[in-house]
Amino acid sequence: MKWLIGFLLALFMVSAAFAGEDPYIAIVGNDIEFNQFYFSEKHWQFLYDQDSDLWPPVCDPFSNVPLKDYQTRVGDTGCEMFKSNQPIKTNTEICDTLGGRGEPNAAIMNASAGFYEWWIRLPKAPSGEINICIQCGVLKGNAFAGYGRQAVMLCAAETGEKLGTGFCTREYTGPGVSPICQQILPKIEAKAYPGPYTFYREEFPADGFHLTAYKNPSNYNLTPFVDNTTKQLKNTVSLQVLDGTNGARVLLKSCMDKCIVAKIPVYGQMNALGELEYDLTAGDLIKVRMVLPGSDPSAPRRCRSSETDIYCHSQSVKIVGIGESPF
Repeated sequence: MKWLIGFLLALFMVSAAFAGEDPYIAIVGNDIEFNQFYFSEKHWQFLYDQDSDLWPPVCDPFSNVPLKDYQTRVGDTGCEMFKSNQPIKTNTEICDTLGGRGEPNAAIMNASAGFYEWWIRLPKAPSGEINICIQCGVLKGNAFAGYGRQAVMLCAAETGEKLGTGFCTREYTGPGVSPICQQILPKIEAKAYPGPYTFYREEFPADGFHLTAYKNPSNYNLTPFVDNTTKQLKNTVSLQVLDGTNGARVLLKSCMDKCIVAKIPVYGQMNALGELEYDLTAGDLIKVRMVLPGSDPSAPRRCRSSETDIYCHSQSVKIVGIGESPF
C-alpha cells in the first residue's frame, strides 16, 4: 500500500511538471497561421492553434476592444488587429529578395509622419517578462522605387540615420557627434487590456494600463520609487514606461528583430504614470503602437525629418515569453 501511495504521488508530481511553464510566441491573428518566412523551425513549436479549444480565441465576442475603424488593415472588432494610417500594398516586402514569401506591407515614406498598431492576444498567462519584438523593413529614402526587391541588398538602413552624399551611403560623423538623430526615431506605446478570462475584468481601466520596459543593458532595478509608501515606479536608468513619449524611442535595423523587454505586470503595482498594473492571463490583449514622427523644426537641420522609408505588416510584431498553459 505504501508503495502504491508513493507511486501515485510521483505520478501526480510528474503530471504537474508536464503542465508547467513553456515558451510562447503570439502574432496578430491565429498564431498557427504564421508566415514561415519570418519564423525558424525552432519557433514553430511555440505558436498555437487559436481555433482549437485549447487556446484563447482570436476574437472575444463579448468585447468591442479593439474597435474596427477606417485605419484597420487586418482584423475585426473584438479581435486581434493590425492598423496603420497607410494602406497595405502587395509586393512590398522589402526583406524578401526573391518575392512571394513575405506579407504585404504598409509603407511610411521618408519625411512623413505615420503609425502602426498591433493588437495581440496572449496565448498563456505570462510567468516572466514579456518581450515585444519588432521586425520591419527599413530602406534609405525612395530606394524601393529604384531597385525593387534588391533595394535591401544595396540600400538597407536603420531608423534615425543621416544619409550621405554618395550612392546609398550613411553620413560619417566624427568624435563627439551622435550618428543617430534621436528626434526622428519611432516612439513605442504598449498597453494591456483584459481578455475573456481575466479575473480583474471589472477592475481594469477602460483604456488599459501601460507596460514598463527594462532598459537593456541596465541593472534591472525597480528602485528608486516615486516614494517608498506606494512603491510607484518611475522612469530611471533601468526603467521606462512605454507611453509613446521621447523616452520610449527605438532604433530599428532593416529586417532584423528589435526586442523590448517589458516587466511582468504585478497586481497592485503602480507604474510611472500612476496607473495600477494587473496580473495578466491567457486571452488578455497587448496593444503595441509605433509612431513615426514627422518633421521637427526645432531639431538640428540634418535631424528635422526622417530620411528612411519604413515597411511593416501584421506579423512585424511578435509577443514572446514564457507562460503557463490555460489547460
